[in-house]
Amino acid sequence: MRVIMFFDLPSTSKAEVREYSLFVKFIKKHGFSMMQESVYTKLALNQAVVDKTMAELRKNVPKEGIISILVLTEIQFNSIENILGEIKSDVISSDKKVVIL
Repeated sequence: MRVIMFFDLPSTSKAEVREYSLFVKFIKKHGFSMMQESVYTKLALNQAVVDKTMAELRKNVPKEGIISILVLTEIQFNSIENILGEIKSDVISSDKKVVIL
């Protein structure tokens, strides 16, 4: 199973930025990894892990903002299709020893 967390937390004041940072540290410590900005995912082996994760999140929810949780089976999660636009980068990727610009 996968636990997908979507969140929108305010980050306009110093205190809000600090709370945002503390929350991100907390979820990373508890096994979440970033899928996109403000979208984190965690692998859960069974429903007991999902329930424990939900209980931990409820105890550590920030004062303001919105957190949404979606639980998917691994088959459903693997059906996610990522559609990417053109990626622009200043990094030159080449196996040549000398690159002439």
